[in-house]
Amino acid sequence: MDDRCSLDKPELLWRGRDPIPSSRRVAEERPIALTYNGSTYAVMMASPVDLVDFGIGFSLSEGIVAGQDDILGIEVVELELGWEVRTWLEDEDAGRLAKRRRAMVGPVGCGLCGIESLEQACAQPPRISMRVGFRPFDILTAMRSLRSLQPHHQATGAMHAAAFWDGDGIPLVREDVGRHNALDKLAGAVARAGLETTQGAVLMTSRVSVELVQKTARMGTPLLVAVSAPTSLAIETAERAGVTLVAVARDDGYEIFSHASRLMFEQRERVSAPM
Repeated sequence: MDDRCSLDKPELLWRGRDPIPSSRRVAEERPIALTYNGSTYAVMMASPVDLVDFGIGFSLSEGIVAGQDDILGIEVVELELGWEVRTWLEDEDAGRLAKRRRAMVGPVGCGLCGIESLEQACAQPPRISMRVGFRPFDILTAMRSLRSLQPHHQATGAMHAAAFWDGDGIPLVREDVGRHNALDKLAGAVARAGLETTQGAVLMTSRVSVELVQKTARMGTPLLVAVSAPTSLAIETAERAGVTLVAVARDDGYEIFSHASRLMFEQRERVSAPM
């Protein structure tokens, strides 16, 4: 486990009697500046781990580059106040980026801070139309297996996880204090590994907000599964983007909010519709 993700902090522990000295591992949160050709594009509050993945995934999910090959180079630099992820693009791409550059500080609960228009906030990703199917119990198994693949959350109790499930197992997991940062890191890791995304799923340990659906669609992944509930805009975006959205995933089942036809229910698994 990367020690940059958590720190030991002293505290007082009280359990109904006299307080006693104690300590615990806490999630580390630092400002991460994302720069392109020397100019800052965004500053995000994030966990300072897997930052190359973060830089690549952010570039892809924000539409800054069309593919990993458009990135000429990437460097992670630790500074006194935080970290810089320095990315280098072709002059043409950098010039296009300069026209829409924004400076933003994104708290961990928000992935759209600094957006300058309603059109940008509701940008529609490419529609996913592949006819892949998923067995309902396989999704439950995948979500259960994710629990043991979150070492930073197990240590701190304060980290989100984003995982890629390829239909057989979970080859990649990324963690961060911010759910959208975790998904950006996952997108970068998937791109670097050259994994095929069109037959798998993104698994999240968070609620589902609109940017998670947008990022999943830009990965070309047809299924998004989450532990907590989605927002209304997330559901609407998933419907338009062709993403099957499964949420409120529990040990005994889950709720399906869009494109349920991708789930291959056998007759014995079907549940009668409410009267």
